[in-house]
Amino acid sequence: MRRDDLAHGVRQQLKRLPEPYSAHYAVVPLPPPEDAIALPAEALRRHQAATEALARVDTLASELKDPYLISRVLSRREAVSSSSIEGTNSTLDELLTVEETDDGGASEAAVQVRDYATTLDRLLPRAREQRHGIFTTELVQELHRAVMRGDSHYEDVPGEFRTRVVWIGGRGDIAYSTYNPTPPEDVAACLAETMAYMRCDGMQAMTQSVITRIVIGHAHFEAVHPFRDGNGRVGRLLLPLAMAAEGRTPLYLSPYIEAHKPAYYESLKAAQQRLEWFAAVGFIADAVTGTVDELMVTREALRQLRDVWQTRRKFREKSAAARALDVLPHYPVITIKRLARLLDVTVPAASSAIDQLVESGILTERTGYRRNRMFAVNEALSIINRPFGAAPNLPQK
Repeated sequence: MRRDDLAHGVRQQLKRLPEPYSAHYAVVPLPPPEDAIALPAEALRRHQAATEALARVDTLASELKDPYLISRVLSRREAVSSSSIEGTNSTLDELLTVEETDDGGASEAAVQVRDYATTLDRLLPRAREQRHGIFTTELVQELHRAVMRGDSHYEDVPGEFRTRVVWIGGRGDIAYSTYNPTPPEDVAACLAETMAYMRCDGMQAMTQSVITRIVIGHAHFEAVHPFRDGNGRVGRLLLPLAMAAEGRTPLYLSPYIEAHKPAYYESLKAAQQRLEWFAAVGFIADAVTGTVDELMVTREALRQLRDVWQTRRKFREKSAAARALDVLPHYPVITIKRLARLLDVTVPAASSAIDQLVESGILTERTGYRRNRMFAVNEALSIINRPFGAAPNLPQK
């Protein structure tokens, strides 16, 4: 870590590391700023676009009761992308299959991604209820335990703060690092400052926008780096939780971040090394705008796909098969038992609906077994799981 890369205020926060790294220094992050953040014209334009995008999503969620905006598939894609950024590679298809079977035969990566997704399912309602009060040190430890418990290679106890020196960059050699996070003995105090900021204990709720506060909380957490591994995943979990705590529709930004990783890391570096918070605000603002745009494109593509499905067969109105068309985009890998529960019908009725959907080319059977059969909506999966920013591939009517 080069001193010349650090702003004067950051250099003043340097602290010599213990042996065997006593030739190096780490940064004890300054408390997150509570004052208004001055945004250059370009960053201000991006921030305004993101603010308008958030408002558009909130309007759809509240007025139209649009189910896709809170679809489980979105949180599953978030889990896949956020984990992939850290090198834990699974797929949306594999994750959805694991959730349907839960037979113990899943890969370790798929289990970790599933744990990330189910953590969102469990904690988003709590964030909506507790609002800013959810942000405590204990929450961060809970998040870390959830996302790291399935990692057999993690050498520390999930949820416990690191006691060792870590660094970012350098390919294993601290001499070539780009940033040295908080010394171990300062982690707890610095993380407490992050959480106090995210609880809006100071003036920031009056001086800073929602987007700015979400960004600063995320960047400061990553600067503290309280664990040996898993910090990125925990930090990205905090993003939708922070939106929910603000009373906003949570957005899942990891697919955008994964598609723009170099810019993401550069924006964090600018905030952490040079206190250029506007760089991180600009990036996350773009992530919000891009995610909302992608969400709307996907939503419209799934609507058009449903229209295509209805041309293939005349389903009896309010029949299980007809009602299933509204469910399948949220459960594009599904079993008969799952469909029966979702539609509140008997297993034989769900089985009959599945048969009709298979005959219509909407579902494809995957297992070939007589029992515990699994089915996939390949056309919906193609739309939902396409590369970020790519145009949806819709079938012809």
